[in-house]
Amino acid sequence: MSQPIHSSENAASDRAGVDVQLDLRGTPCPLNFVRTKLQLQRMQAGQVLEVWLDGGEPIEQVPDSLTMAGYGVEDIRDCQGYFALQVRCPQS
Repeated sequence: MSQPIHSSENAASDRAGVDVQLDLRGTPCPLNFVRTKLQLQRMQAGQVLEVWLDGGEPIEQVPDSLTMAGYGVEDIRDCQGYFALQVRCPQS
């Protein structure tokens, strides 16, 4: 995983600027990537999506897959029990 992971005890304070939130905890790979990509396709350029993912394979695979698909992964936070991934929709 190439993006830095930040630890946060108060994830709510870190959501400033988030336009849409998607809770995919418990969703297996590759379905979590597919659902994330579908949500991003419904959003406007420049908007930020926050995705909640489980540890292990989801947080290892989804950020890299999104980067390869052309999306900007801006932040990954360890929220003690899940990870919050922030992704920006690319400009058209």
